[in-house]
Amino acid sequence: MLKFIHAADFHLDSPFAALPAGRAAERRRESRELIFRLADYVNSRGIHLVLLAGDLFDSAALYQETGEALAEAFRRINAHIFAVPGNHDWYGPGSPWAVVKWPENVYIFRENTMTAAALPDLGAVIHGAAFTGPEQTESLLRNFSVPEDGNIHIGLLHGEIDPAGARYNPLRREEIASSGLDYLALGHIHKRENPESYGRTLCAWPGCIEGRGFDELGEKGFYEGVIEGGSVSLSFIPFALHRYERLDVDVTGQSLREAVEAALPEETGNDLYRICLTGETGEGGANPKALETALSGRFYSLEIQDHTRVAADVWARAGEDSLRGLFLRELRARWEAAEDDAGRESITRAVRFGLAALDHRDMG
Repeated sequence: MLKFIHAADFHLDSPFAALPAGRAAERRRESRELIFRLADYVNSRGIHLVLLAGDLFDSAALYQETGEALAEAFRRINAHIFAVPGNHDWYGPGSPWAVVKWPENVYIFRENTMTAAALPDLGAVIHGAAFTGPEQTESLLRNFSVPEDGNIHIGLLHGEIDPAGARYNPLRREEIASSGLDYLALGHIHKRENPESYGRTLCAWPGCIEGRGFDELGEKGFYEGVIEGGSVSLSFIPFALHRYERLDVDVTGQSLREAVEAALPEETGNDLYRICLTGETGEGGANPKALETALSGRFYSLEIQDHTRVAADVWARAGEDSLRGLFLRELRARWEAAEDDAGRESITRAVRFGLAALDHRDMG
């Protein structure tokens, strides 16, 4: 039985630019600490192999302490570690993979073609190839197949399967099926994908190990796998300290705070939330900043967006013979002629600010 961890897309030294400076620095520090938590997990589970499928670093502009921390974490791991450079941390002069002194249990695939590293004690062979530039327009699995020698054969690559554009190692399903690999550990896709089999080869993306923005929602982590008797089984292990979550809340006819609190799960203190208010509200809208201030203590980070519509009773005053009525009639005509939601939202904001100006109200 061979036990392995398959992780990818750590993107160490990401700037977390959307967060306040203090939170961003904290997230970068936590990213470095994550690799030590991973070392403890690997050692506690008796893992034989750690497979790292690219983009461990966010760029080639490496902070020295990050490289040193990763090397020290690797040194503590009681397992073989294999890594392939991806499109963000591609291998070349001055890249993190070239300048850091890695411990002996780490094997980095440096060539832009499939090469092999044998582990006779485990009856396994690991096959991998590196990005040697920010793009890889040809499949690294092209014309590749493993020998039938009784070993467990594992592939490790950064790339996509049958993508629309050929920029990031465009692997083909038929290439995977003909490779003869037992397992293909992939990186690059930040959303975890369910494992798929092509021929005898099982392949999967674990997604990024830690979300960095609202395009990387939900649980993040890695796959823990076992290969035994020619079959591969995988379990997803949530591992991120924080999750990014988006929540849409219809506030029509309700207290804004009560509507939001009713829609929230109980545990949100470690998470970063974007709450989008929908439905109908009055002339003043939802006042998201005030709501953020009231609820911020329940989250690691909170952002509230007002996507509500002007309520019907506000538009009803368009029939008045007044400046207000004239203003509402004009804006209503524009709202009905808008081609998309973005246009209607822009007109909704104009209605609210215009009415506030007519009434000498502060919109905040």
